Amino acid sequence: MSALSQDELKSLVGRAALAYVVPGQLVGVGTGSTVNKFIDALASMKGEIPGAVSSSEASTARLRALGIPVLDANDVGELAVYIDGADEIDHHGHMIKGGGAALTREKIVAAQSTTFVCIADESKLVNTLGAFPVPVEVIPMAAQRISRQFAAMGGEARLRFKDGVPLVTDNGQHILDVRGLQIADPLAFESQVNQWPGVVTVGVFAHQRAQVCLLGTAAGVKTLTF
Repeated sequence: MSALSQDELKSLVGRAALAYVVPGQLVGVGTGSTVNKFIDALASMKGEIPGAVSSSEASTARLRALGIPVLDANDVGELAVYIDGADEIDHHGHMIKGGGAALTREKIVAAQSTTFVCIADESKLVNTLGAFPVPVEVIPMAAQRISRQFAAMGGEARLRFKDGVPLVTDNGQHILDVRGLQIADPLAFESQVNQWPGVVTVGVFAHQRAQVCLLGTAAGVKTLTF
């Protein structure tokens, strides 16, 4: 059997995540290339669910294009499940997220959901978070001061650019990507950075960790539970 491409692995876990969608209930939907595969698969059961709560404008557009209603988070109660990807996930279900710039809305929908199911390929599984730069959504006027605070921790924060200008999130803010960190205690790190004035959201998901990870491997989908 030839090795599956990363795109094929994403399709594999995207389809596997359908098993966690509860018929008759809304589903929380994340953002990113792996989630796009899940959204495409979700179209096959759109008649079984009332709709979705989305974490980004991009996912909302894709869901609606496939005929899946999208509801505002404020108009619904608790969600049974949230399906999203990760840039890194450790063996406890803690993640780094935000490579797609949707970390704030992702964390909001995750907090509104009973179960977080992470879908990823096996390259995302790590022992310690931090090799992937940690995204931090910030209010623009605080970016330089927050960068200095990360420097004091041994990290290097760089403003994320798109098309030659600072990227603007769906929330109208900027993103710092922080390199050079080894996050041994994700819960403490998330709590600490969240307290810094000007931080909207730090892309460490420890308080909103995954309960399940569907990991795409050459041997098929491996299910990790935390």
